[in-house]
Amino acid sequence: MACTIVVARRGQQRSFIRIFQGLERGDCPFTALNRLADLIRQHRTQCRSRWRRLDPGRQALLVLAHLRNGDTYSRLAAGFAIGTTTAWRYVREAITLLAALADDINACAVRVARLAYAILDGTLIPIDRVAEQRPYYLGKHKRHGVTVQVVADPAGRLVWVSPALPGAVHDLTAERTVGLVDALTSGNVMTFADKTSDGRNCQAATAVVIGKAVAFR
Repeated sequence: MACTIVVARRGQQRSFIRIFQGLERGDCPFTALNRLADLIRQHRTQCRSRWRRLDPGRQALLVLAHLRNGDTYSRLAAGFAIGTTTAWRYVREAITLLAALADDINACAVRVARLAYAILDGTLIPIDRVAEQRPYYLGKHKRHGVTVQVVADPAGRLVWVSPALPGAVHDLTAERTVGLVDALTSGNVMTFADKTSDGRNCQAATAVVIGKAVAFR
């Protein structure tokens, strides 16, 4: 892919180079960039937004640079020649639009019911320290974060990701809170999880320990 980018600041050049390198590698496909740009464009039309510093395409590029590369707001602000607050606002706006597209637990249950079996695991997403830090601190990893529950198909492809909960919440508690236990057992789908999830069994499910995994069926 050949492209020419004319920039005025070194920070802007680095941001563009990094995101376009990711596009070339396939880490961030153009379909994702175009899809996000379309969502932003539709949102601006619906709310009758006035002129903004960045057009939908450049805002989408900024957001992907943050989500895929982990660029900080200050670096994004320098790279796109906008204020730090504006960069934060652009990212939060786009995340809200993307979150609205996420499947709920009912859609997850429908998709999982079609599988031969499912794989379930929880993971911690690191975050910065917050004012009310205790609920977000997980002693196991010795860091602050939020926990999400991930459901995958037999090939390891992503099926569903739960809403984020404070990192101190146990995986089993999180699964019950978001309704995953009921969704998986109601579909009578065998589910493989680690031993920390032992105890999920209820009327419609039997937990069987297999090595370091627990199978639900």
